[in-house]
Parts: sequence; structure tokens; C-alpha cells
Amino acid sequence: MAISHTEVDVRVAAGTPRQSSKNWFLLLSLIYLMLLAVSMIGSGFKLATAHHASGLFEFASNPVMGLIIGMVSTALLQSSSTVTSIIVAMVAGGLPITVAIPMIMGANIGTSITNTIVSLGHVANKDEFRRAFHAATVHDFFNVMAVMVFLPLEIFTGLLEKSSSYLVGIFHVDSVVAVEGINPIKAITAPVVNMVSDSLSFLSAEYAGIIKIILGVMLIVASITFMGKVMKTLMVGKAKDILHTSIGKGPVSGIASGAVVTVLVQSSSTTTSLMVPLVGNGILKAKDIYPFTLGANIGTCITAVIAALAVTGSTAGLAMQIALVHLLFNVFAVVLIFGLPILREVPLKLSSGLANLAAEQKLYGAAYIAGLFFVVPLSVIFLSR
Repeated sequence: MAISHTEVDVRVAAGTPRQSSKNWFLLLSLIYLMLLAVSMIGSGFKLATAHHASGLFEFASNPVMGLIIGMVSTALLQSSSTVTSIIVAMVAGGLPITVAIPMIMGANIGTSITNTIVSLGHVANKDEFRRAFHAATVHDFFNVMAVMVFLPLEIFTGLLEKSSSYLVGIFHVDSVVAVEGINPIKAITAPVVNMVSDSLSFLSAEYAGIIKIILGVMLIVASITFMGKVMKTLMVGKAKDILHTSIGKGPVSGIASGAVVTVLVQSSSTTTSLMVPLVGNGILKAKDIYPFTLGANIGTCITAVIAALAVTGSTAGLAMQIALVHLLFNVFAVVLIFGLPILREVPLKLSSGLANLAAEQKLYGAAYIAGLFFVVPLSVIFLSR
């Protein structure tokens, strides 16, 4: 029986079972390195900006400032989970819901910086970088669109505040038993991150943080460079089919997959960042992981809910209300923006156009990241003073 060139290529790429096992182990090790790098960068940002980030919340005096503070705080702390948990605690301590809601929206935008940073690991190859940057920034554009639609709607109608208040009344939140969450990604990366922190303890927090950020970026570049080669070897035949079935099969499957995976790891940054190399290396398309990204937005709301469940007493209802605002905001955004064909393609087209520019001129990519997440928001805060 004749064997086609394609079949030969697949067999050569797949290798023997022993080689395949080694490649899978290597891939898992590289994924761990990437997760470690993301954790290292997040820890570095927290160290370097700890004294400044906490003070940002003092400026939350109106919806626009609340939005900006949510964005910048999340970008600096590299964790929407941390910021939303802080917001839940602040609401329980007396922060008005009307101010906290824009902060939650801002955290949604700020969290997307992580996967955009991960896309920079492909910067050495123009085509890979174009695909990776496209996959990363579609998350940004969707979240910005969601805010552009729902922030004015909230200001004029109170849709999220009223809906969340209604749900709190139905579920009688005051009687819920407090629980604590477990973050598996933090559990596997914390020992190494802590070891690096201990080794840098002789430095000031700012310098130690900067060094950890640099180490994290170097790890991202190294892990993604080798990950691409291993992925191209492994993602043939059944492995690629399984991936397409779970993520690229259709919108409902993709959204559900993104939500479930994010609930399990309690980090939308982690799940969306893992998708970027798959697109960068041509295994999936940005359109395939788009629904998965939206599911990650929904799944990450579990952290705020867990934080709210840890609040007891008379303010438990308010804490749960702001947590439900986070959930409702993301669900409504998916239903409206992704549900309407006329709006669904907008984030994809905008991110594709930006990716083409960034691939041709890397300065556009750097300017985009600095401008959206830091320069413009911090300028608004500075001018408002």
C-alpha cells in the first residue's frame, strides 16, 4: 500500500512512543516554566509597586476614576483575582457599590496585559508574533468594548447593581458559610518564586521586584521559543484533533472549556496565556480561541465569589453583591457582544489590524501595551488631581 508524503511527515514528527513521551514531558516542563515566569512577573510587579498600587484605590471618587484605578491596579499587580478580592473587601468595609462596579470593569481590562506580555515571546519571528499578538489582543479589545457598552448603561440605569441586588435577595447570602479557595497554579509555582524572593532579600523591594520581572520575561522568551518546536512535533494527528474538539469545535464548547479550566486554576491570565503559544505556532487560530477567552472571563469570577463567601456578618450581602456584579458583567458582555454577529467580529478585526502593524514595526506593540495599560490611565489619574 502506498504511503503519502503527509503520512510520512506525521510519523516522523510523532516519533516512537518513547520519544513522544519525552516530548510530552518536555512540553509540560516548558508550560510549567511559562507559568512560573508569569508568577514571577506578577510577584515582581507586586514588590516593585506595592507602596504605590495600594494608594491608587484612594482616588476612586467617580465611575471613570474607578474604571482607571481598576485597570492600573490589575496591570501593576498582574492579577485580577487579587484586585477583585480587594474590591470585595473594600465593599464589605463601606466602599459604595456604585464606585466599586467600574473598578471591577477596569480589572477586566487590566488582566489582559498578561497574555499580551506572553505574546512578546514570539517577537523574533514575524509571522508567529503576528498570530500571537492577534490572539492576545482580541481579549483586550473585547474587554474594552464590554466596558464601552456597559459602563454608560450602568451609570444611567444601574443594570448590574439592581440585578446583583435581586440575586442576593433570592439566595439569602447572609446565611452562607464562609469558605476558602485553593489556587493550584500558585501552589506549584510559589516555592520557586519564594526561593528567588529569599535570594534577593538583601535588596530593596523595588529592586528585587525589577529583577524578578526581568527574570520572568527571560523565562517567557526561553520557554515559548522551545515550546513552539515541541508543540509542532506533538500537535499532529490525535493530539491536534482533541484540541480542536475541546476548544475549536464551536462557540458554546469554547466558552464552556474556558470557564471550566479557569475555575480549576482560578486565573484567567493563566488560561488565556496558555492559548497564545498555540496560536503563535499555528496550531490554532485566533478565531478558535476567541470563545475560550470569553469563557475565561466568566470562570475567573469564582475568585471574587470565594472572597465574598469569606465575609460574614451584616456586610456579607454587599460583598456577595459586588462579586455577582463581576459575574453578571462578564455573562452579559458575552451574550450581547458575542451573541450579536455585527459586534462579534469587531474585536477580531481590530486585534488583527493591530497585530499586522506590530509585526511590521515592533514599536507599535510596545506603545500599545504601555499606552493602554499605563500611560493613558496614569495620565488621567494625574490630571484629575
